[in-house]
Amino acid sequence: MKFLKDISKNIQVYIASPYTTGDVMYNVRFQIDAYNELLKLGFFPISPLHPHLQQIVHPLTYETWMQIDKTHVFKSDCLLRLGGKSDGADREVIWATEWKKPIFYSIEELIKYYKEYFSELETIEIV
Repeated sequence: MKFLKDISKNIQVYIASPYTTGDVMYNVRFQIDAYNELLKLGFFPISPLHPHLQQIVHPLTYETWMQIDKTHVFKSDCLLRLGGKSDGADREVIWATEWKKPIFYSIEELIKYYKEYFSELETIEIV
């Protein structure tokens, strides 16, 4: 995998997608696949569904998770909205809009936006 040599230039991408609407495990897998693709492209994804096991072992309320996610959205550089209906992901889009963060609806759109940015930065290869 390639990473930026100057870690201060890393682009943090918050992934907003459904969790409880439909099949939870499908939704978690969908987001993990997106996370993996973004990582391979050189982005630093933030996946709010990675703590799925936390919710099983030590459940938190919906609003507690939303507060955690709100902090992640705030600290991210942009937001990638994937999947279908999700009140939580829609709230995350509202926050990103309020904080004037770029919002993308596909990985291709995200790549196009940052293509020139990445071409100007030195990378290192990690195996």
